[in-house]
Amino acid sequence: MKGIYIFLADGFEDIEALATNDILRRAALRCELIGVQEEPFVSSSHKVTISVDDCLPFLADTDHSGTTEKDVLIFPGGMPGSKKLGENKALIKLMQDHYDAGGTVAAICAAPGLVLSQLKGIKGATVTCYDGFEHKLTEAGAVFEPRAAITSGRIITGRSPGHALSFAFEILKKVCPEKLEEVKENLFLKTL
Repeated sequence: MKGIYIFLADGFEDIEALATNDILRRAALRCELIGVQEEPFVSSSHKVTISVDDCLPFLADTDHSGTTEKDVLIFPGGMPGSKKLGENKALIKLMQDHYDAGGTVAAICAAPGLVLSQLKGIKGATVTCYDGFEHKLTEAGAVFEPRAAITSGRIITGRSPGHALSFAFEILKKVCPEKLEEVKENLFLKTL
């Protein structure tokens, strides 16, 4: 699937979704917010309602030809948002097809455990996630490390809301490394 997409369900973690979206857009990348339901609005775990660019039901017959590692599907954490993402069979199939076609997948907080743990291809990957969700990843054959953000091949993971910028920068490093320092400098974040 060509492009960069952040998938949202009601109960998503605000900072993980929106900081990631913000960083990617500051790099002049097209990043779309996709709701997993048919409504044009999604509410965060902190009751912030945002409008989405599109809805998952309209992406059901997505063409994956030409997909590269610079095409990324992103799954923010938050509860019950992560749980809803992980229970959505159409989304899990889309993720698997995207990964199989050569795309990158990224998840933060609870989403690595609830979503990425279902990815055939997670075995052997080094990952991180929010405390309490690592067992789902290790049971699937991944190697857990308690770090802020990790890139392992075409799998990017982040630990928690407090590491949202580190997670976003890992994604930016994968898709547009030439913009990384410029974005950090514009945010006065040369140390991250």
